[in-house]
Amino acid sequence: MPLLQAQALSRSFGSTRALADFNFSIERGEIVALMGANGAGKSTFVKIISGVLPADSGSVTFKGQAFAPATPAEASAAGVVTVHQSTDLVGIPGLTVGDALLLNRFVDRKQPFFASRGRVRREAQAMLREAGFDLPVDRDFAELSAAERQLVAIARGLADKAELLILDEPTASLSATESRRLYAALLDLKKRGIAILYISHRTADLEALADRVAVLRGGRLVESFARPVNFDLAIETMIGRPLVSARPDARGGAGDPVFELSGARLLPGSHPFDLTLHRGEVVAITGVLGVGKSRLLSAIFGNVAVAEGEMRLAGRAYAPSSPREAVDAGVAMAGEDRHRSSLMPAGWPGESIVATISLPHLHRWYPTGFIQPRREREKAETAIRRLGIRPSGPNTSVWTLSGGNQQKVVLARWEAEPCKLLLLDEPFQGVDVGARHDIITAIRSRNDRATLIATSDPEEALEVADRVLTMDHHTIVQSSRHGDSLVSRHDDGSLTGRHDSRENSSREHA
Repeated sequence: MPLLQAQALSRSFGSTRALADFNFSIERGEIVALMGANGAGKSTFVKIISGVLPADSGSVTFKGQAFAPATPAEASAAGVVTVHQSTDLVGIPGLTVGDALLLNRFVDRKQPFFASRGRVRREAQAMLREAGFDLPVDRDFAELSAAERQLVAIARGLADKAELLILDEPTASLSATESRRLYAALLDLKKRGIAILYISHRTADLEALADRVAVLRGGRLVESFARPVNFDLAIETMIGRPLVSARPDARGGAGDPVFELSGARLLPGSHPFDLTLHRGEVVAITGVLGVGKSRLLSAIFGNVAVAEGEMRLAGRAYAPSSPREAVDAGVAMAGEDRHRSSLMPAGWPGESIVATISLPHLHRWYPTGFIQPRREREKAETAIRRLGIRPSGPNTSVWTLSGGNQQKVVLARWEAEPCKLLLLDEPFQGVDVGARHDIITAIRSRNDRATLIATSDPEEALEVADRVLTMDHHTIVQSSRHGDSLVSRHDDGSLTGRHDSRENSSREHA
């Protein structure tokens, strides 16, 4: 008997049918990957079995009994635990990592209200050891990176004694080393008889873990692939068309220099490097977590200062003291975590597509303070057509969109006005193959700017960029152009050349 079985499950949102007679099952000790384009019904199914949404029709059984949890807490108590991609609710500023790990226990009153700091520390460390993660339990949660917050969420989920663990894009913010550590923890859970429903767009995750890949399209289960999985065929099944590389051939040459960074040290004591970006060029920076990719983009955008070095934009000295100065100078940026850096909270003014796109441009579009709704709407509609965003209209809340469409809206914000330099930090995080194709096409179709992308995934870097730079210890250590035979993938997921050129590559090639 399957641990969990769904039969003829359906759910609609107005005229949109998210699930249509969906059938699915998972056994104890089985890892099943759920693949599907954004909007295929994955999230709806997960919300039904985790107690967030009721189904319109159909049935679910868990351990042979009817299963229709009314709340996530009820689902968790039954043994179905979900770890979501967004970690906003995992912890808050002022809580330590240990507090965040034990938060559920305090809420459920399974932990004494006046537990000593030493007890919290010991129990949190035990949870981290079980998950295989190394995090400082006394650090403030607000100081954690996106990847570290994800590790806290996963460790907490593993500690809830789940019989079915649901993971939604768990490696989206993780380095290759952290991903392998997670794989080991999940495979150990599998040996202990725990079933794992794994949602990911990364084939590396699925190759490492999945016993079976279930493919959704249009709210239905259209195919199931047993290990070893033909991922090209699985992706074609998912998107409903032959798989064609999203990345066009590299362009013959770049235009004039747009951005120049000379003698840069991101941190005191780090090795200096130079960087030049040209008009019409797409450059990707890769490397393991914490090597300085995001810090470099933040320095260019005026969020932090470089420890040393000079910047020039379009031939002129450039030293923004704030993001607004950067935007006014012609530099745009989409941050790593769109939920925290680019989208207004649900229920707030400004959560619509049109307001999200126009927000950073308001002071220039409407210097008198009088907003022109028609102009805003026209800009949004143009971006919707250009990027293939699929909402019901420009006034749709961004929070009703799939992850891929949300990311398209974030990119559309900077397509609404020309810029000299576009900075994108992990732009494909939580984005399916079809949406990634649309985003890459939009990025590479512009020849009037330079684009700099930070990504922890070397495959993404090679797919989108004309030139790939590798960072290590806050400096550029390698540069390769698209099509070079020198690029190789290391065990830690980083890209370097087959010939060690650390001494001169940053100045000769960057």
